Amino acid sequence: MNRSMFLMSSSALAIGAGTATADAAVPGGTALVERRADFDEAAFSRIVGRPAKIRQVVESIAFNPTTLGNIKNTLNGLQFGFGYAPSAIAVAMANHGASTAYVLSDAMWKKYRLAEFYKIPAQNGAALTANAYYPAKSGYDRQASPDDEHGMYQDTSIEMLQRRGLIVLACHTAIEEQSRKLVAQGFAPPGATPKDVADDLLTHLIRGALVVPSMVATIAVLQAEYHYTYLTLAF
Repeated sequence: MNRSMFLMSSSALAIGAGTATADAAVPGGTALVERRADFDEAAFSRIVGRPAKIRQVVESIAFNPTTLGNIKNTLNGLQFGFGYAPSAIAVAMANHGASTAYVLSDAMWKKYRLAEFYKIPAQNGAALTANAYYPAKSGYDRQASPDDEHGMYQDTSIEMLQRRGLIVLACHTAIEEQSRKLVAQGFAPPGATPKDVADDLLTHLIRGALVVPSMVATIAVLQAEYHYTYLTLAF
């Protein structure tokens, strides 16, 4: 091999290694369809399979914040009504479709105008430029009364529900598919490709969000393998 061929080969290897490293840093990988090699199955099993006496998966497709209230009521009913210890409850929120917005960071809401893209109503007359459904609205106090409307047990924020044990799932397929729509409909920065947008979204999720392959497949696994009951809103 002459020197020119060696340098060209070395450069190609370096570029390839860099690409592989970058791909590995994107949760679920960079392909449209997530492969098993890119799925952190051990983390998934550890999180959804944690010891629990009762398990429920709440599927969220259309963007309807009432879902968060239902999750809060599930946790309260199981803990205070049926007497299950918080550690014995496993509730997972399965987000896909427009509900993908729940799992995306403030920066992504602003950059891709997600409120406009998903047609999420304005709050107090102003369009949302951040994920207003994530930050806690109360302090964490396990001694608070569940009847306190301003306490943690009536807080429907994702952050507080997570602190109470909620597992938040993000659909890799949904993010990949919606990235193509963001580009096609002009919500992405000029020159951005669907892959650029998908990689950006997947690396800017809310804290604690767990990326899974196709959510409809994940729900089947949660029910069959981990014995989760199923709930979704029908209105």
